[in-house]
Amino acid sequence: MRRAYSVETVRAAERALMARLPEGTLMQRAAAGLAAACAEFLGRVYGSRVVLLVGSGDNGGDALYAGARLRRRGAGVTAVLFSPDRAHEGGLAALRRAGGAVIGPERALGAIERADLVVDGIVGIGGKGGLRPDAARLASAAERARAAIVAVDLPSGVDADTGEVSGAAVRADLTVTFGAYKPGLLIDPGREYAGTVRLVGIGLELPPDPVLQALQHEDVARLLPRPGAESDKYRRGVLGVAAGSARYPGAAVLAVSGALRGGAGAVRYVGPAGDAVIARFPETLVSDQGPDHAGRVQAWVVGPGAGDDAATVAKVLGADVPVLLDADGLRLADRDLVRGRTAPTLMTPHAGEAAALLGVRREEVESARLTSVRELAATYRATVLLKGSTTLVADPGGGPVRVNSTGTGWLATAGSGDVLSGLAGSLLASHLSALDAGSVAAYLHGLAGRLASRGAPIAALDIAEHLPDAWRDVVRD
Repeated sequence: MRRAYSVETVRAAERALMARLPEGTLMQRAAAGLAAACAEFLGRVYGSRVVLLVGSGDNGGDALYAGARLRRRGAGVTAVLFSPDRAHEGGLAALRRAGGAVIGPERALGAIERADLVVDGIVGIGGKGGLRPDAARLASAAERARAAIVAVDLPSGVDADTGEVSGAAVRADLTVTFGAYKPGLLIDPGREYAGTVRLVGIGLELPPDPVLQALQHEDVARLLPRPGAESDKYRRGVLGVAAGSARYPGAAVLAVSGALRGGAGAVRYVGPAGDAVIARFPETLVSDQGPDHAGRVQAWVVGPGAGDDAATVAKVLGADVPVLLDADGLRLADRDLVRGRTAPTLMTPHAGEAAALLGVRREEVESARLTSVRELAATYRATVLLKGSTTLVADPGGGPVRVNSTGTGWLATAGSGDVLSGLAGSLLASHLSALDAGSVAAYLHGLAGRLASRGAPIAALDIAEHLPDAWRDVVRD
């Protein structure tokens, strides 16, 4: 599992470690890791041209020491100092001893245009706001040039704690981060600016509870439900799906398609799209008598394609079992009814739906995803899965937020969210917690999307049909 920690926590761990080590040891560890990553990225160090964009903090010191190491291996290294009188003295002296050149921003454009590699050491993890004009100009020039860009710890201009980008920022091909992942490297829009992220261990001792967690294959495999020798379809869990309408029967079909591949033993469908569901999935238990007469279930999914059927949403929310609330159900649900539930609730909005629930603009949610998902979870006293380029899952009681690391842009297709709802609901019925059900469903859904797409457009049913492949891929590892 990847774990990301706040700037405050990382700084505290650094101070504790530095107190036990000879002065400068931590920076040398970071610089060695950075230089090795740059060398690997370059492929051939000797004769390559490297430009360091150097700010005034330790971030710039890391870049200077790494530059000295690359210079000793035969690279031509030029450091651009944005604040010459505040540059890290030890790092600057090391670069000069190694034969590196030092220039100011006014002379940097030519060097960047000729460079093979540009190292972003402008602002460290404590930086806030966008880049200043000189730095923004050179960051833009580096992006236009043929050089690869490597960010030191975090792309300058990205907020380390949230991933927010409030102005000009560096767009890196590779980010080399030290000691721990920072939330801003795993959450969009910051994640998009970070490129590939490489973690370099420097010996930090960190607390057990991070700000952010990203499940990996082994974590998902451990959480997946598995039938035992004594299992039958009812012991494995039964999911109720209240979805679809005369206008949107396809939403019911898609939700059931995800539900049947999510580990529960049976799926009960209630609603007006029964004929469409049974035609596509004859194993579904279909009823048109409403949730009260559906039979026993261990969890419900309600809302996909529901239109204006607020009565069904209210009935499902009144059940004393876990409920997944999606799509139209998010709009139709009474907030106080959701807040008053004693059984778990999992809400799955996209950014537009989340914005409507919070009473803000969609752009505010997309630019501050971590803040938004936490606020929604606290406001509704529910677990919230915020869909999007970075899918986040937050519990109402706080604790680490889960971030999903799988997926593809081709998942942004009509009905994809309905498949996800059915899948997550099935995992709820299989007795996973709301946090685990949402996190595992997002992971499998993203992986299935990749397997279905392989670089080409896909339809929602393609995702559902590749869920068994995704499941096998996770379990095999």
